[in-house]
Amino acid sequence: MKSPDTVAALMHYANKLFPKSEDGQDLLEYGLLCALIALVALSAVSAVGQTIYNVFWKTIQASF
Repeated sequence: MKSPDTVAALMHYANKLFPKSEDGQDLLEYGLLCALIALVALSAVSAVGQTIYNVFWKTIQASF
């Protein structure tokens, strides 16, 4: 059985060798957020564009 000091020393050494990096997690979250915002903006612009298109064509048809 290993002593607690040995286990603590090995854990300290392992943490130095393989540090935990959380930078990638933040980047992934920002990427997903940007994708969601782009999807919502695309949907909104498409819906508004279709509405404007219909209004103008009805106005043009009514004038003839």
